[in-house]
Amino acid sequence: MPRSIVIAVANQKGGVGKTTTSVNVAAGLATAERRTLLVDVDPQGNASSGVGIRPRTVELSLYDAIVGRSTLRETIVRTEIATLDLVPATQDLVGMELELVDAEDRALKLRQTLKPIREDYDYVVLDCAPSLGLLTVNALSAADFVLVPMQCEYYALEGLTHLMATIDRVKDLYNPTLDVAGVVLTMFDGRNSLTHQVAREVRDHFHVFDSIIPRNVKLSEAPSHGKPALLYDIECKGSQGYLSLARELIALREKTA
Repeated sequence: MPRSIVIAVANQKGGVGKTTTSVNVAAGLATAERRTLLVDVDPQGNASSGVGIRPRTVELSLYDAIVGRSTLRETIVRTEIATLDLVPATQDLVGMELELVDAEDRALKLRQTLKPIREDYDYVVLDCAPSLGLLTVNALSAADFVLVPMQCEYYALEGLTHLMATIDRVKDLYNPTLDVAGVVLTMFDGRNSLTHQVAREVRDHFHVFDSIIPRNVKLSEAPSHGKPALLYDIECKGSQGYLSLARELIALREKTA
C-alpha cells in the first residue's frame, strides 16, 4: 500500500453530515501532525467554505485540473491549519459530467489528476457530492477507503444498501482494492429510541466506528465562521467526536500499512 491514504467520504443521501465529516476528519488528521489534503468533489463547494475558502474567491479549482486547464498543484490553497491544504470546488464542476461523457477514462479522471501530488500527503480526504453520479464514481475510483457518515433514521439502511452496491460495482470495474473503512454515526441523539434501533441494525451488517458524532450546535455554527469545528470550539462534543474518529483512522492506516 502506498504511504499516503485516500479516503472518500461518501453517502448519496443529503443531510447526513457528510461535508461536516470531511472537513473535521481532515482537520483532525492535520492537527495530529499528518499532512492532509482536503479535496472538494462537490460543486456546492461547502467543504471549501468550511475551511474559510469562499467559492467566489477561487481562481483555480478541481474542475480546472481535471479538464487540463491547470495542474492540481496549482489549485492547492492553504488553510488556517499548517498541515491542512485544500483543493477547492466551484459550480464549474457541474459541467464535468457533460464534458467527459464520451471519454473512455471518464471514471478515472480524478485518480489520474491526484497521482502527481498524492505522495506529498499522508492523507487525502475526498468530500463527495450527495449523489452516485460520475463525480462520486471518480472519487471511489481514486480512493483506498470509503468512510460513510450515516444519520440514524428510518431510511438510512436502504440508502446504505444502494451505496454499497455502487462501491461493489466500482471495485469490479475500476478499483479492485477499494475497501469500506466503516460507517460513522452522525447527528446521534441518544434520547431517541429509533436512533439506538437503527444503530444496532447497522452494527449487525457493517463495521461501525467506535467514535460517535452527536447532535451539536457548535458543529452547525462552525461553517458559518469558515472554520472546522476543531478551530471554532475544540472542547465541544462534536469536535471531540471527530478527533476520536481521526485517531481511529490513523490506527486503521497503521494496521493496514
